[in-house]
Amino acid sequence: MKSLALFLASQQSNFINLIRISIFIVMAWIGGLKVYQYEADGIVPFVTNSPLMNFFYNNSVNVTLNEKGEKVAEYTLHKNPEGKVVQKNIDWHKENGTYLFSYGLGTVICVIGLLVLLGIWFPKIGLIGGLLTFGMSLVTLSFLITTPEVYVPNLGGDFPTPQFGFPYLSGAGRLVLKDIIMLAGGLIIASDSSRKLIKNYS
Repeated sequence: MKSLALFLASQQSNFINLIRISIFIVMAWIGGLKVYQYEADGIVPFVTNSPLMNFFYNNSVNVTLNEKGEKVAEYTLHKNPEGKVVQKNIDWHKENGTYLFSYGLGTVICVIGLLVLLGIWFPKIGLIGGLLTFGMSLVTLSFLITTPEVYVPNLGGDFPTPQFGFPYLSGAGRLVLKDIIMLAGGLIIASDSSRKLIKNYS
């Protein structure tokens, strides 16, 4: 056990670099997917309901009637399930600015991932990447407060829905919650980069 502990302790800097590489892979993959229609459609509930981001869309405040005559947010009537293409929904998303925003967001995410990776060799760049990762994760985690879709809905059925609403996370909610790990990772690499910078200055 002691030899294992000594080995793990000696590898701390390598493990922190592994965090950097892991964050880069996640950022590059997810950011890269933002150029695709299904991914751009998928983030609409998060952006529309976020007071920090909804101004990027043209239809965020629009309310309309659904087929039951209930007032609902307009975007709820234009969801494309992953893998399905409905032209009238795509037209709505184009007018909304969904795709243009997604391209921009994907670029930002990829750039942050690259800054994090470069932190292996350039501490100052790594510090910026770590802080941006932390900030992005805070915004993402705020969706747990602002986005209804992160919780299991009460859809009814043959029996009443047994678990719905807070704290029962939907698939989207479970993905959002994982950003708490990214948040911690961002702080770890920002701290490690700062330690290297201080060492270089002394």
